[in-house]
Amino acid sequence: MTERYLDYAGRADRLSGGARRVPVHTPSGTFSVWTKRIGNNPDLKVLLLHGGPGATHEYLEACDSFLPAARVEYYYYDQLGSGFSDQPDDPSLWELDRFVDEVEQVRRALDLHRGNFVLYGQSWGGILAMEYALAHQEHLRGLVISNMMASAPAYTAYAEQVLMPAVDPGVLAEIKALEAAGDTDNPRYMELLMPHYYEHHTLRMPTDSWPDPVVRGFAHINPKIYVPMQGPSELGMSADAKLATWDRFADLGRIGVPTLVIGARYDTMDPDHMAEMARRLPRGSYLYCPDGSHLAMYDDQETYFEGLVAFLNGLPPAGKRS
Repeated sequence: MTERYLDYAGRADRLSGGARRVPVHTPSGTFSVWTKRIGNNPDLKVLLLHGGPGATHEYLEACDSFLPAARVEYYYYDQLGSGFSDQPDDPSLWELDRFVDEVEQVRRALDLHRGNFVLYGQSWGGILAMEYALAHQEHLRGLVISNMMASAPAYTAYAEQVLMPAVDPGVLAEIKALEAAGDTDNPRYMELLMPHYYEHHTLRMPTDSWPDPVVRGFAHINPKIYVPMQGPSELGMSADAKLATWDRFADLGRIGVPTLVIGARYDTMDPDHMAEMARRLPRGSYLYCPDGSHLAMYDDQETYFEGLVAFLNGLPPAGKRS
């Protein structure tokens, strides 16, 4: 995702209607991140972790059409460096462990606890959610891993072995040439990716009709976070990306809280791998979106939200506060 990078203007103007800035302490000083509460349910509070890395909460606004009616209280949250949150220009901050610590600080500030706290992570947010659960699951009532595999090498292998061969060979060769030349800022890169990859695996709609929250979310990705962590390539992770070797597949059995894994037929992520994740999780379940892609909350919306709401409302009674 390259030419979609834009500066985020006017972010301070959104501090209203449930919005709140939360201080986050880091090795480089204290910053603040933006959150916003929707709804009111003392027993069911969902913190939403957006993708990227370096994207924003905006594309998750599809939740507004489904979760309030289901009496789910949920929190939008722009991670540090993203959206309405502070955006320090400090590469040392873009590390997985520091992001996990940030989520824990946000949890405490919002008074989320084992009696009510469900953590939802989509795409990169799913990596962050898994890492948080492995470090702090004593605070969780439930966990949702949406459109994210438990292994970055497996994700890249799936892209190389399954998704790339389905792309027109001439188009794929041109995409690869631009990546090899380090020229992914070239407008031609997105001209090729949008119709030949994104419309098949990211969101199965013509890009000129993508919903406004998705368009805004793509426009506001911070490349200073995205590129070092994911890499400039959109076809799997780059070999030198910080997340390139991340793999928690063997550790899923350590996550003991009820967990929903969401996969989709046309996703950039392997749906069979995600089904196996659910089987390996001691209290895992799997939601398959047969018409969906990476943003199945839009292109298989009814399946996605019916399954998500059923999981949230079916969670066992809240445990004691922690």
